[in-house]
Amino acid sequence: MPEIIDATPADIPLIQSLAERTWWPTYSSIVSDEQIRFMLNAIYTPEALLTSMTEGAQQFILIRDEHGVQGFAAYGPRKEDATQFKLHKLYVLPENQGKGYGAKLIDEVKRRLLALNVHALDLNVNRHNAAKNFYERVGFVVVYDEDVAIGPYWMNDYVMRITF
Repeated sequence: MPEIIDATPADIPLIQSLAERTWWPTYSSIVSDEQIRFMLNAIYTPEALLTSMTEGAQQFILIRDEHGVQGFAAYGPRKEDATQFKLHKLYVLPENQGKGYGAKLIDEVKRRLLALNVHALDLNVNRHNAAKNFYERVGFVVVYDEDVAIGPYWMNDYVMRITF
């Protein structure tokens, strides 16, 4: 049975590896290879991950089974409103998608937020990402569209929310 554990700075190389192994199959049909590389280089450097972890901006959790870590999630308060929380990252290795690992990660985030008396969670998903269907199956709904500039690129997203 998979278990969820907190990630620490020592897990940064593992998180980088998981991002490399999930981003290419997830985004290559949606955005250019150049944009994928740019975003991985911007978001998943050791420095960026360490800052996210140590400045309290994002809590990272890992899901592991008997074969090792299979995915991760990161969540934290929104920059513009610390009373609202956002699921910043949720990635499960492609060979393990459909096994319930993503839902287990979301359930753990919800459990932790309920302990903080938080009852809603937002996320951004690219409007062309098949993961939107997964998010809808676990209870998220689209609340609005948002175009986000990342360097010279644009992410054309839905903002989705679940209340619990």
